Amino acid sequence: MPEHRSGVPSPAAAPSGAKGSVPEGVSTVSDKKSQSGQSAGGGPTGAGRLFRRRSAVTAAGGPDSRWTLDGRTKLDILQRKAAPYVFISPFYILFAIFGLFPILFSLYLSFHGWDGIGPMQWRGLDQYRFLLTDEWFWQSLYNTVGIGLMTGIPQHILGLVLAFMINSKLVRFSKVFRNSYFLPYITSTVALSLIFGIILGTRYGALNYALQALATVPPIGGLLNALNIELPIHWLSHREFIWPSIAMVMTWRWFGWNIVLYLAGLQAIPNELYESAKVDGASNKQIFWKITIPLLRPMMLFAVTMTIIGQMQAFDEPFILLGTGGGPGQAGLTSVLYLYRTGFEWMQLGRGAAMSYLLFVIIIIGSLINFKITGRKNT
Repeated sequence: MPEHRSGVPSPAAAPSGAKGSVPEGVSTVSDKKSQSGQSAGGGPTGAGRLFRRRSAVTAAGGPDSRWTLDGRTKLDILQRKAAPYVFISPFYILFAIFGLFPILFSLYLSFHGWDGIGPMQWRGLDQYRFLLTDEWFWQSLYNTVGIGLMTGIPQHILGLVLAFMINSKLVRFSKVFRNSYFLPYITSTVALSLIFGIILGTRYGALNYALQALATVPPIGGLLNALNIELPIHWLSHREFIWPSIAMVMTWRWFGWNIVLYLAGLQAIPNELYESAKVDGASNKQIFWKITIPLLRPMMLFAVTMTIIGQMQAFDEPFILLGTGGGPGQAGLTSVLYLYRTGFEWMQLGRGAAMSYLLFVIIIIGSLINFKITGRKNT
């Protein structure tokens, strides 16, 4: 058998007792391949470290030609990059279906006339022109703003005063009071309205019963006579009492929410500021107007903005107490209640969609006015 040029016999010339063995000191092709990714010091070189080819044999008998990066396949890298987006995708999918699509579709619908069944008819800006000249729309907006003022001002004053009382060190069991005040906010609006519907009843209402008992006291009886109020009061059937009735329910529901907001703002003010002001000889009035109110201004901005948004969307209380008609003379017909009647009773869905966007613009204007007033900095 001829020898190789290097003088080393071929594997076939090896002794029969060392079948398949390689003489000592001779490196095979596979050894050279394994050493090609090693540096002189024994570590992997740049090419060997970055790219290595797996020599696994496939079922067909050929080598697997997939290249890897540091032992990770390209598929693994893609999965790791895509995993965060897959985890957060349910929120965006649900938001796109139940949030973004209704917003865009209602905007598209506001330029059409549609009863929900037949084909849509292009109306352009006619829906908006009609609403801007509609007496009922302006009446509902007037009712909404009036009830909102009658509700918002007392609940913020009451919430701020009670928050100061709970935050003071003189009140014991402050957590109990805080939780009890917040309870109406988490109670079902329908349940609250039904309960107040019973309280405000004309004949057997608890409020009229209490007023009739107090009318025997001279100061209260004289006040009722001066205001020309006859007992029993028709809270939900006389136009002049509808606003106070709705405002009473909404104030009782929302003032606990404002207490929690203002209490959180008060607790965020450092006590060192109050102590420093007292050391400098500041009075309680100066501390209130120069320290507490300026530092509480961001929370006031947020609370009043949330009140504007909530009052402009008032629906549950007037709907439960008065029905869709809004009571005598439409005194309790709020903007959202009128929107509901337009869209779902009269099946004018396009006009209802246009009304919703007009309310959206009004809410933005009200929020900007509040920001200019409440959010301004002290000079």
